[in-house]
Amino acid sequence: MRQNALVAAVWLVAIALAGYERAAAGVTLSTASRWIVDESGNRVKLACVNWPSHLEPMLAEGLGKQPVDAIARDVAAMGFNCVRLTWPTFMVTNASYSSLTVAQSFQRLNLTESLAGIRVNNPAVVDLKLIDAFKTVVSSLGASNVMVILDNHVSKPGWCCGNNDGNGFFGDAFFDPDVWVDGLTKMATIFSGVPNVVGMSLRNELRGPRQNTADWYKYMQRGAEAVHAANSRVVVILSGLSFDNDLAFLNSRQVSVSFAGKVAFEVHWYGFSNGQEWRAGNANQVCARIAASVARRALYLLDQGWPVFLSEFGVDNRGGNVNDNRYYGCVAAVAADLDLDWALWTLQGSYYLREGVLGLDEVYGVLDWAWCKPRNDTALSRLNALQRPFRGPGLAEAAPYTVLFHPVTGQCVVRRSLMQPLELGPCGETVAWTYTEKQQRLALRDSPLLCLRAEGAGRPARLGISCGDELARWRLVSDSKLHLAVNASSSYSGNGGGDMLCLDVGGDGRSLVTNPCRCLSSDNSCDPESQWFKLVSSTRRVAANTILAQLPLKLRSWKIRSF
Repeated sequence: MRQNALVAAVWLVAIALAGYERAAAGVTLSTASRWIVDESGNRVKLACVNWPSHLEPMLAEGLGKQPVDAIARDVAAMGFNCVRLTWPTFMVTNASYSSLTVAQSFQRLNLTESLAGIRVNNPAVVDLKLIDAFKTVVSSLGASNVMVILDNHVSKPGWCCGNNDGNGFFGDAFFDPDVWVDGLTKMATIFSGVPNVVGMSLRNELRGPRQNTADWYKYMQRGAEAVHAANSRVVVILSGLSFDNDLAFLNSRQVSVSFAGKVAFEVHWYGFSNGQEWRAGNANQVCARIAASVARRALYLLDQGWPVFLSEFGVDNRGGNVNDNRYYGCVAAVAADLDLDWALWTLQGSYYLREGVLGLDEVYGVLDWAWCKPRNDTALSRLNALQRPFRGPGLAEAAPYTVLFHPVTGQCVVRRSLMQPLELGPCGETVAWTYTEKQQRLALRDSPLLCLRAEGAGRPARLGISCGDELARWRLVSDSKLHLAVNASSSYSGNGGGDMLCLDVGGDGRSLVTNPCRCLSSDNSCDPESQWFKLVSSTRRVAANTILAQLPLKLRSWKIRSF
């Protein structure tokens, strides 16, 4: 009953992803320039969710709420093809932890209610050693065709992260480099024959007063070699400094390891990483500044031919956090533009124990407190477009074209027929556009006679054949480069006193209209997200029911000219 309810809640996700080729969980992954690829050299996009197993109980969260197989099926039903499964070093290196069964681990923490729930929902794991229970979770994910990236989150089990928690950097109280390498080796060996374990992340969020680049190179290279020697199947993922916000030092000196085609890097990006800048500043200016900073610190590696995995990002799914809401539109635009591999924080709706609090609610979780249903259906559905790759090796299904992506909703501009207006819909049904900043024209790729036109404030944006005037010249006008605008001053005077009309979403949340541009600069109090559109490049096959198929044959090949 419960599983049917959740599957029904995410049915739209399944429909949106219909036809999207999911990588088999047993695939062996490698790297090809900036891409993650399978044995045939075809792109495998990592669309993951984090599932913590590193806190004091050392058991994947939620097993007191639902059967592990049901949770694994939910992960797949929500469109995730991968889990970043966290673990603490001491679970396999320290006898006082590694010798514990699940029951003993929960009893020592007085988690009697959670243990009772585990006995009901997952009785088979109660008397297992912690590492064997961990294996059960990995196996359940594999049975649902979900890949796993093993993430060494901390050494001593507990919540992460603080600058002085003893888990931050090599040489800290709980972070002996030799013990860490031993733990990596043991985990790599344990899972060397497990087909759905496709990657290992060496360490989460290096940080604290001891951090320095010399030790980073010394130990991260050593850890990478140890993992590869024990399990050459997995992609080895290296994190940066300053809570995994800084990989800039690699611009002057890259890692040196004895193997090739198996190294990727990871970065984290949250709204709170920059305090309350999103709330306090102009959203366009903040987006431009912070996105450029993330690019300088980490995403530049893509251009140098290295995969970069956005292994943590996420928002307060209650929807009322202004800082997070403005941040999300920006990070989603960047993720779509660069077609990043990513892992959302986070799956769990609640914890057994976090920072001394029993049953703490996780507002960033995609599941609710009881693990019964999505916490926020809208927040979940807007991930659909990011779960599907736009391009990459093996995805040259069409000549490159432009997608009009609306990051806040996770939808793209579509048109069902010649008789229906443009609107937002699944990105798998996108209209294929061409655009150049020089021409400033958004035209249909396969029938460039038709271009996007503004008709006035509050009126629908339409396709037309008059493409030479100002109402058909679209400029990227804000610092964020997410506002598409026409200059309406000479053509229309009813735009509220402004000269620019921006592409916008109508009051129904679906239709495409133009309105006076909002929040272009200075204003810190307004929210521009409905007017944010990202021009994303794609080479995916265009849906067969696009407008081109309905045009008279002679119109399909006409060349555009200015009028």
